[in-house]
Order: sequence, then C-alpha cells, then structure tokens
Amino acid sequence: MSVFEVLELILLPLLITALLALPVYAAITKKKDGRSMRRAMITNLCAFGAVMLCAIALPIGGFVSAAEATEAAATAANSAAGLGYLAAALAVGVGSIGCGIAVGHAAPAAIGALAEEPKSFAKALIFVALGEGVAIYGTLIAIMILSKL
Repeated sequence: MSVFEVLELILLPLLITALLALPVYAAITKKKDGRSMRRAMITNLCAFGAVMLCAIALPIGGFVSAAEATEAAATAANSAAGLGYLAAALAVGVGSIGCGIAVGHAAPAAIGALAEEPKSFAKALIFVALGEGVAIYGTLIAIMILSKL
C-alpha cells in the first residue's frame, strides 16, 4: 500500500471530520454574546469551504472508471432532469432560509408583545405562522417540480 493510498483512506477522512467538528467545538467553548454568532457563522463557513476544497482537490476515488464518469457527465449535462432537481433544491433551500429569517424576526417581537399584553397571543401566533408558511410553499413548489420530472 503506497503512502498516497494511506493518506487517501485514513488521513483525508480524519481531516474532513475535524473540519466538520470545528464549528461544533467553537460553539461549545465560546461564550454567548452578540459577537459570538458572527464568529460562529464565519467559522462554520470557513470549515464548509475547507471541506469543499478538500473534496474538490483531493477526491477519494477509485470507485468509477474515467470512461463511466465521462459518459455519466455527458448524460447529466444534456439532461433537463438535472436542472429540475436543482430547481427543486433551490425552492426548498431558499424557502427554508426565508422562513428562518421571518421567524427569527417575528418570534422575538411576538414574545415581547405577549409579555406586555397576554391577549395578543392569537395575533402573535398568526405572524409567526405566516413566516413558517414560506417554507411550506417552497416544499410544495419542489414537489410540483419533481412530479413533472
């Protein structure tokens, strides 16, 4: 077994696992303040970028021959189904991000309004539920796209 095979089979997965665990470690050890969210997000994005860079630069291979990979790439490039899957993924992903932003802003405001006036529970719940509806709409659009493929 050559040195490159040992690196590919043992060290590369350990490096990727360590990079994926880095944001979790940072979240556990950091104090919770206003700046920690920004630092955690930057750490998470850097770890994700490093994992993607490792996946692109050092692919763990040997499972597919070059001829099969070229044929599969040509088939996927000419296929409209790939764009349909991408559209479905974007519908769910962007809808969920929008939902998170909406609920992230509406829920604290609803809790604050509820603390001042307990009778405003139904109104506050409606505003939070409207934000969550965005993710449901994205999922429904994705189901409609996938049903056409």
